[in-house]
Amino acid sequence: MVDRIEGVDDVSRLTQAVVALQNRPAGGGGGEESKESSASSSEAQQQQQQQQLTPTNELTEEEQLNQKLKNLITSSQVMLFMKGSPKEPQCGFSRQTIELLSKHNIPFGSFDILSDESVRQGLKTYSDWPTFPQLYVRGDLIGGLDIVREMAEEDGGLAEQFEVDIVGSDGGGKDGKEETLDERLTKLVNRHKVMLFMKGLPSAPKCGFSRQICELLNGMDGVSYDSFNILEDEEVRQGLKKFSDWPTFPQLYVDGDLIGGLDIVKEMAEEGEFDDLLNDS
Repeated sequence: MVDRIEGVDDVSRLTQAVVALQNRPAGGGGGEESKESSASSSEAQQQQQQQQLTPTNELTEEEQLNQKLKNLITSSQVMLFMKGSPKEPQCGFSRQTIELLSKHNIPFGSFDILSDESVRQGLKTYSDWPTFPQLYVRGDLIGGLDIVREMAEEDGGLAEQFEVDIVGSDGGGKDGKEETLDERLTKLVNRHKVMLFMKGLPSAPKCGFSRQICELLNGMDGVSYDSFNILEDEEVRQGLKKFSDWPTFPQLYVDGDLIGGLDIVKEMAEEGEFDDLLNDS
């Protein structure tokens, strides 16, 4: 309560009342301030509880980058990280590596490090290899141009050194006969346990369906797959339509058998059937 002073002539009483009011404990008239303080305290407690409930197993930026690099490295059985693209290499070392792989009929995927600085710098640390190009086979670093060149000079060439099947060679059939298209397609669909025929590469899909199926596969724990870019080989593109009686792309194969396209793979993933398929095969 505040003392009521009648009139304005009694200056002495007015002064005494003001002094008394100033010296009065804050608890008696600080209801609003008390409420605000209580609210602030409650809010702080809620924030602290929320922080305690926040998952501690979220990936750090470094872990996210390493996971991205791992997915890229294993996206093709033979994977080349280079400057530019196979059609337009941006440095002499990358161009010479492409020429060696093409000469030995080695199927490979590629990633342009000039398009992503985080991948470019991250790979140097991830694989402890400071220069480019970098060539990987089944997720393992082979090295750069000099090492690839030395391996190409060994008996059996790169195909034997990498232990991969060559494609598109004139002498690829049995008994030295020219390899037929069906023989080539049979080798391609069996090139990896999980084999994806798509438009573009996992690192650079050229259509929405191909991008979505790559995202599905990349999001599955423990699933490794290889890919083939049908845009670079019209014979394979048209041949697969008849070979598997499936007119569209992407096409996914497991152990050489056609699974289907994006819709089927998405449905199987949602039902848990895709994991069962891999475990059973």
